[in-house]
Amino acid sequence: MAESMVQAFDARAAGYDAWYDSPPGSDIFVMEEACLRTPLSGYPRPHLEVGTGSGRFSQALEIAFGVDPAPALLGLARDRGIGVARGVGGHLPYPQASFGGVLIALTLSFVHDPAGVLAEARRVLRPGGGLVLGLVLRESPWAQHYMAEGRSGHPLYRHASFLSRSQVERLLRRAGFTLVAYRSTLFAPPGLARYQV
Repeated sequence: MAESMVQAFDARAAGYDAWYDSPPGSDIFVMEEACLRTPLSGYPRPHLEVGTGSGRFSQALEIAFGVDPAPALLGLARDRGIGVARGVGGHLPYPQASFGGVLIALTLSFVHDPAGVLAEARRVLRPGGGLVLGLVLRESPWAQHYMAEGRSGHPLYRHASFLSRSQVERLLRRAGFTLVAYRSTLFAPPGLARYQV
């Protein structure tokens, strides 16, 4: 992750996290957390979240460890009881075969080398473990909305690059993963004041 992107996330750490405390963020969080919980719970512990940010998802999903390059966000994750390490997804600071499950939620849209991040996730997974991705796919109305915000200069989404479903599938195959299942949530379009939970 580029230093300018790390600084952008760090400068907005408190607001980024607080968005989830009131509608529509609180509605969206409940839906996304439920969508991720089922596949992740099928893998043995311990779990790691790559791009843990403020640790909100790690805490809700009982993920013990998180890695992120943004110190201010890591401070919030640490306050939530997550065992944090500063680092990037392409160079995880953990030995091979350390985790039974790895979650990468939204992070692939903010890295320059998604193939390297997936390869590292594979390296730290134990045999029988698995990877869970939380994605906003390029084809979705949400990605189109965020890309438009990025083009308008949004301080975070101007750094984002959303992947298509076919791109993700190719990257997973190249990293040695077998696609097991898809799950979806948040079918309503962007811009609503509340979302049905």
